[in-house]
Amino acid sequence: MTDQQKQNPFMDLIVSIVLPSVVLMKFSGEDNLGPVMGLIVALAFPLGWGLYELIVHKKRNFVALLGLISVLLTGGIGLMKLDNQWLAIKEAAIPALIGIGVVISTYTKYPLVKTLLFNPKILHVDKINEKLEEKNNKEQFDKQLLNTNYLLAGTFLFSSIMNYILAKWIVVSPSGTEAFNEELGKMTLMSYPMIAIPSMIMMLGVFYYLWKTINKLSGLTLEEVIAAK
Repeated sequence: MTDQQKQNPFMDLIVSIVLPSVVLMKFSGEDNLGPVMGLIVALAFPLGWGLYELIVHKKRNFVALLGLISVLLTGGIGLMKLDNQWLAIKEAAIPALIGIGVVISTYTKYPLVKTLLFNPKILHVDKINEKLEEKNNKEQFDKQLLNTNYLLAGTFLFSSIMNYILAKWIVVSPSGTEAFNEELGKMTLMSYPMIAIPSMIMMLGVFYYLWKTINKLSGLTLEEVIAAK
């Protein structure tokens, strides 16, 4: 199986956002699945997909694990009929934890930016490092790479704040009710244009900053550093 077959963003969107939202908004009424079963069915899609990715495609990483925990916590809040304030806290906490992890990684030998952006699957890391050594710019680049890591953490801070605002704004009904499910579905749908897309744009901005740093300190062109496959 190829990497393209393994990683399908369109399928991620359908299974993790569209299908759960449709179930929550259209099939959670008493004349359909009901609030409890509707919530269970809706969350089964992203939970099942996440487990599939982890087990079959071996995507065992911190972010994927937090994604599964997030789904389980959402289900727990709805099924246990906890105050919906906990949903807003949970929505903010997940990206906040990732952001904190990014900042902490800055003080280790393996800042997360190296895993996400500055890695051999995306860039010709060895070629870049060789050129930086030739120009005696390796130490300066490493400092700039740490700045890139902080910018990366900022994207998760943005996501955390927006998640909290969106949850407080949309989900106002008591958990465990049909209205709660409908609002949860609406929040899930709106999170894509209001949070996911801006976050992706910010991530591209971080990559652009990294690329300009590489270009300035190594003299390599974009075509020379991209690990085209």
